[in-house]
Amino acid sequence: MACFGPTWGSPHDLSDDQSRSHRVACVPDGTRESEERVTVYRAVALSVFRSESSGHVNERNVRPSLGKRPLMNSETIRFIDAIARDRNVDRELLLRDLEQAMISAARKHFNSLDTEEFACKVDPVSGEITLWQLHEDGSAEVIPLEALGRIPAQTAKQVMIQRFRDNERASILDEFGKRVGEIVTGTAHRYEGGALVVQVDRAEGFMPRGEQIPGEQFHQGDRVRCVIRDVREDGNRVKIVLSRSHEDYIRRLFEAEVPEVAEHVIELKAMAREAGFRTKVAVASIDSKVDAVGACVGVRGSRIRNIVDELGGEKIDIVRWNESSQVLIGNALKPAEVNEVSLCFELGRATIIVREDQLSLAIGRRGQNVRLAARLTGWDIDILTPEEFARGLETLESTVKPIEGIDDAMLDRMGALGMISVFDVEEVGVETLVNDVAMSDELAATVLEQCAAKAREVQEQQEREKEEEEARKAEAEEAAIAVAGEEGESAAASILGEGPATPPAEPQDEGGEDEAAGEAAAASILGGGDTNTSDGEGAQG
Repeated sequence: MACFGPTWGSPHDLSDDQSRSHRVACVPDGTRESEERVTVYRAVALSVFRSESSGHVNERNVRPSLGKRPLMNSETIRFIDAIARDRNVDRELLLRDLEQAMISAARKHFNSLDTEEFACKVDPVSGEITLWQLHEDGSAEVIPLEALGRIPAQTAKQVMIQRFRDNERASILDEFGKRVGEIVTGTAHRYEGGALVVQVDRAEGFMPRGEQIPGEQFHQGDRVRCVIRDVREDGNRVKIVLSRSHEDYIRRLFEAEVPEVAEHVIELKAMAREAGFRTKVAVASIDSKVDAVGACVGVRGSRIRNIVDELGGEKIDIVRWNESSQVLIGNALKPAEVNEVSLCFELGRATIIVREDQLSLAIGRRGQNVRLAARLTGWDIDILTPEEFARGLETLESTVKPIEGIDDAMLDRMGALGMISVFDVEEVGVETLVNDVAMSDELAATVLEQCAAKAREVQEQQEREKEEEEARKAEAEEAAIAVAGEEGESAAASILGEGPATPPAEPQDEGGEDEAAGEAAAASILGGGDTNTSDGEGAQG
């Protein structure tokens, strides 16, 4: 139950500022309601017990016996209409809640446990309240509101506030529950434990850390555009989960920026996203006259640029959809050029052959390109160079072909099924070899055994090569560090003047030195600087 400021009849005398600040309510979930909402709720409760003769009413001194009849009428009806309009709550529901609050006050006053003993009716036009008590003989006795005391009045106030809150919570749940998947624009308020709290219309939404774009920060008052991910009841409040990292957010942005997508002329067939870094979208057009990729990009990239700006610079690759998995995988790996695509349907694996200079482009930074392509197409993707692909086929052929009963037709069928290495044969198992390659059970078991043994040998060899490569890299790094250390010490010594002294040159005859320098220059010009004369003549000292 909410706890409010000074109760009716409290002896405390608060100033207007103190009373205003004290009206802010503390609700069970720890949040604080706005003063405006609490003031309206209190005004409804207060107006019920005001009397006609009271010119000025102090909340601390309200007594139901101040007048002859209650002044409900237009004042309380106006407050109820304001709540119904501002909080999007049904007016009839508020009137029924007010009736239940009055019944609770009467039961409190008469200490009654019978829920059927009292009844109440509020005129929806005039606002007049009629409260009566039902006796066992079937007669009814009207109870004047003046007969109720301060405690029942407090009970009525609390019941009304609680019921109004419940109605508003149900209204928010119903309204936002219908907007799941819709893009909304709100205002950033604060961060709570990593989650961003966003004011969306008349409710607060929460954007968990996992639904935020990595590295993105908002300040109080910033505009936040996001998609409603989920709406559910969480205890005594409605939890609205927002997201900027989900794929649905990209879909809604395309619908907002590309009219053809909103009109379903262009369909977003598949999508793979790593929020904050890159997104791949496969698009297809149902109208042959509309280019799906060109329409999504826009004139000079105007449409896609708006989406990229909204995502804070996240890169978006638009891929042309194709029903053929081989073509689709090739398109998904762009901008890399794919030479060949081999599919193994039994393993759900696609082997891609690309040139050596296209290998890093196909894999992408930290494997991002191939990872997103695999998620977009639904295939496990292995990327090989032509040399690696040929080596795998040679190993497979050299292992299987010597087995008695294996012919070239079986090898061709194995290649057509995407078995391009001994590892693939080991994984597919005997059943596929028997049913699809037309091997006998004994032959399939023999092939599987031989391929498994060869796979272990290849695995061990690859591990040794990997260790040797790592050792060579470590030695190269150590050598580079040592050279850098020696150069650093030499440079430091020369700077500090501690380098070894250069021995003084022995004095030479100036004339002989000039003559030797002249002969050396002449010899270099004529190309004979390194050739000794036949009679043994050389530079003279």
